[in-house]
Amino acid sequence: MPNQQYPGWARIDLSALSHNAKRLHDAAPNAEHMGIIKAAAYGHGATEIARTLVDAGYQWLGIAQVEEALTIRRALDRSGYSSERVGIFSWILPPGNTDVIREAIEAGIELSVSSVADVLTIAALALPARIHLKVDTGMSRAGARPEDFPALVAAALQAQGRGIETVGIWSHLARADEPGEESIAATHRQIEIFETACALAYERGLTGVKRHLAATSGQLWYPQTHFDLVRDGIGLYGLSPNPERATTRELDLRPVMTLAAHLTMVKHLPAGTPVSYGGTWTAPNDTWVGLVPLGYGDGIPRHASNAAPVTVYTSTGQLTATIVGRVCMDQFVINLGAHPHAPARAGDTAVLFGNPDRVDTRDCPSADDWADACGTINYEIVTRIGARVPRLYEG
Repeated sequence: MPNQQYPGWARIDLSALSHNAKRLHDAAPNAEHMGIIKAAAYGHGATEIARTLVDAGYQWLGIAQVEEALTIRRALDRSGYSSERVGIFSWILPPGNTDVIREAIEAGIELSVSSVADVLTIAALALPARIHLKVDTGMSRAGARPEDFPALVAAALQAQGRGIETVGIWSHLARADEPGEESIAATHRQIEIFETACALAYERGLTGVKRHLAATSGQLWYPQTHFDLVRDGIGLYGLSPNPERATTRELDLRPVMTLAAHLTMVKHLPAGTPVSYGGTWTAPNDTWVGLVPLGYGDGIPRHASNAAPVTVYTSTGQLTATIVGRVCMDQFVINLGAHPHAPARAGDTAVLFGNPDRVDTRDCPSADDWADACGTINYEIVTRIGARVPRLYEG
């Protein structure tokens, strides 16, 4: 058990991460792989995850926010992981903040551009830079619309004379995780638009660029999207892009994060006792409850109130519990059930979610179970866990 001042922790299983990386490499064996560590590596801790991926052979890392990319670049440089060993790609640039863009270019970070204006902003800095052109194939977020992409290619070609090298063309699939004819047709349409854009760029003279379209969903379910480079995202962290299509277990992925805490109190409540703010749950009979010292200040969704499962591991076995009452900022209550004596005690471990196939967390809830309980997706469950929760790395 962790011995620390903070009563909760997120255990990060690096051996599971390595297993998932191999699984994704096996799914796309003929493409290069970029490890996506945006949003603090989906809540797992970007610096440690980055080091682990580089040690596992990754030569590319992807981080959405350029400021976060700079932080990781500095951390890797301090640890001896040079830009020659691992490149970083970032795709969200702060509008008008040329100081940050300049710093990113000087640090060797490769940047995404979606418009002629983006190219001109980078070119005006008069620095050698490496850019990836983004085409909007149907996500309707960043990227040049197909009708605007020829102008973006022309601007990139013109910028070559100012030291701007186009090294990639990329896009993102909107519905590759969804089954059904409509979603499959939409994905095929995106693939066609992307291939057309790449062909146009090649015909205009942009050769030797890396094409990348697939994230985890594309790798697993659309092999025609692998192209030159794939982006390993949610699958790296042992979670399915869509459990309704294929579960984590069915995909042979292993959840990397286990979120747990020591119970701080166990008490007996008489029937009719309300629990937490607003009294939204009342004990239907005499029951035991436990207090878990994590709350929405730690990233626990308030939507988990009266819904999410928790497993408590005691000296005599394990208990299946459910959150009762509203989740508070720093704690929540779980129903331990009706027993003649206290079924648990302060200091016992409550696992909110983790890997139900590990021996020490057998049959615990998964991030998918929490997502179902909260009406969201597993991405959000792990990513929102706050920075004040210690990350404990093993494996």
